[in-house]
Amino acid sequence: MIAYRREAAIDEIVANCNGDIHGALKALLLVNEQLEAELQQLYAAVALGGPFERGSNALH
Repeated sequence: MIAYRREAAIDEIVANCNGDIHGALKALLLVNEQLEAELQQLYAAVALGGPFERGSNALH
């Protein structure tokens, strides 16, 4: 089931890029870079003892 959803997501991404595999990969890399940057911000906030409480949306 997970493999099917993954394949469907890949097909959708490629379709959104008009079948351009290079464009689809570029889009995925950009999204990945953004997620990595957000993760680094989270690590930094945790390292500094950020204001985290259960259920808090301090980062968003």
